[in-house]
Amino acid sequence: MIKQLLLKNGKEIEIRHLTEESLHEILLLQHKVIDALTTDSFLQPLSAEEFSIILNGKGLMIGAYFNNELIAFRAMLAPELDEEHLGKDAGLPESDWPHVLYSEITNVDPTFRGNNLQVILGKIILGEVDKTRYRYICTTVAPFNIASLKDKFAHGLRIVSLKRKYGNMLRYILMKDLSLESSGTSTLDSRYVPMADTEEQQQLLKDGWIGFDIEKRNDGWFVRYKKPKN
Repeated sequence: MIKQLLLKNGKEIEIRHLTEESLHEILLLQHKVIDALTTDSFLQPLSAEEFSIILNGKGLMIGAYFNNELIAFRAMLAPELDEEHLGKDAGLPESDWPHVLYSEITNVDPTFRGNNLQVILGKIILGEVDKTRYRYICTTVAPFNIASLKDKFAHGLRIVSLKRKYGNMLRYILMKDLSLESSGTSTLDSRYVPMADTEEQQQLLKDGWIGFDIEKRNDGWFVRYKKPKN
């Protein structure tokens, strides 16, 4: 067990490392989450084989238990070093790719939503990362997947690229450098760009701007970009 926590709803949970023995309950929870999805929700489920890869040493998984029942989990993957590697998309040299972990899937039992479990598990799993082995956390998020973008920003990941991935699907690539003390940065300028304006965002990113946050306005969602000082 990693730690015990008291949720907003007054229920006490345990946070544990997950192993191959946890696979059956992981899949059961994922099915429960999928069944509760609305049509406009975003979820890219993992297969049993993909979970097994993570659980057998190619990553890290933690779970939250209530009364010995898995009610949430969060996973990180040590990816294959291939041409699709997010380190490449993030502009990292190939020598740094082995030091990259992917922030993968998070599932929360629908009956436990509203307890901030996704953010809680995110903070804990980042604290479990072996920083002598891994320096960067990378992930992809679809534009307008607002919940996932807010989660990634909350953990200090920043948008560093916007491109087509996984069979021509538009994705933000986000990254966090664990060696930096703070996710903040000195900036020369800041501007808001409509999330729907792909071309302007891609040009800013090409010019060295970084996406730091999102904001809802009357005319839609905007991404806040900053230009870091050199």
